[in-house]
Amino acid sequence: MSTKQAETYAIINIADLANIDFLQIGETDQNTIRKSLDDSQFVIKWNTEPSFITDGTVSPLQTLTHEQALTLMASAEWSEPITEE
Repeated sequence: MSTKQAETYAIINIADLANIDFLQIGETDQNTIRKSLDDSQFVIKWNTEPSFITDGTVSPLQTLTHEQALTLMASAEWSEPITEE
């Protein structure tokens, strides 16, 4: 029986976007990544740490578990407030 490895999430500075090898992460290209509302950061996820992180090309601002990522994505910096009509 195999166990699925938990995904790791990382918050990356938008300036590092060009250094992301999308073949190594859980997104297909720069159009599918989740960005902060001010477009200064984005989030990536992986099961195996990508070489662009292990070799120091990209340094995450923060690494998160799935639960931590969900909490962050619900924050004011990452989500538009829902207004009732």
